[in-house]
Amino acid sequence: MRGKEIRLERIMRRDTGTTVIVPMDHGVTSGPIPGLIDLDRSVELVARGGANAVIGHMGLALHGHRKGGPDIGLILHLSASTDLGPDPNDKVLVNTVQNALKMGADGVSVHINIGAESEARMLQDLGSIAIECIEWGMPLLAMMYPRGKKINDDNMVDSIKIAARVASELGADIVKTVYTGDPDTFREVTEGCHVPVVIAGGSKSDDLTTLKLIEGSMEGGGAGVSIGRNAFQHKYPDKFVRAATMIVHERRSAEEAMEILKQD
Repeated sequence: MRGKEIRLERIMRRDTGTTVIVPMDHGVTSGPIPGLIDLDRSVELVARGGANAVIGHMGLALHGHRKGGPDIGLILHLSASTDLGPDPNDKVLVNTVQNALKMGADGVSVHINIGAESEARMLQDLGSIAIECIEWGMPLLAMMYPRGKKINDDNMVDSIKIAARVASELGADIVKTVYTGDPDTFREVTEGCHVPVVIAGGSKSDDLTTLKLIEGSMEGGGAGVSIGRNAFQHKYPDKFVRAATMIVHERRSAEEAMEILKQD
């Protein structure tokens, strides 16, 4: 397991056990959206801001990773679907753990939609990938989203708790899921999960709202963030990521972190 521990230290800070990850896997889902047209530049900017890792498909490893700026961890995403498909919630595997190792990845990620019609197959994929990750010493990040007919606002917190626990039970090393909305309910998620939990950034929002979301998740026992559009589509991605790292790694407040974004 030493190989997995070494690779995890390229994704999470060993002194704090926290991480700031910027997912850039949207190109497969939505095409060349703003902020990801020039992958080289996008990775360099978030790396300069202090992000610990980026997430992307093979294209990121082939065309945009570690070509400039500070070093940054690489997590290759193994799941995919497009916005044009009949069911975008139905994720299929498009890469393997072994190939990710060949590409120089520090970790892999899979996307599971709990409650979706194809949940059973996605869970089977998660279990199989987790076993391979143990075999090859590869860290596994599981993106766990509660989505389905049985999930609504009334049972959302419980659904998030189940989603996170499922990932840790099936062998994930890091769980990414949605924020519950407040530190107390999010603590129920983190305390019920055996491995570190990071939050998704959600839809594009204003800076203070996003930074307060990060602050609340850290108060609730979170281990960091995995924020995409609010980072790489920001006017100043490096500054936004730096603000996020202040909250995650230094435990500063959202208001303190906002000062970074006000600087020229």
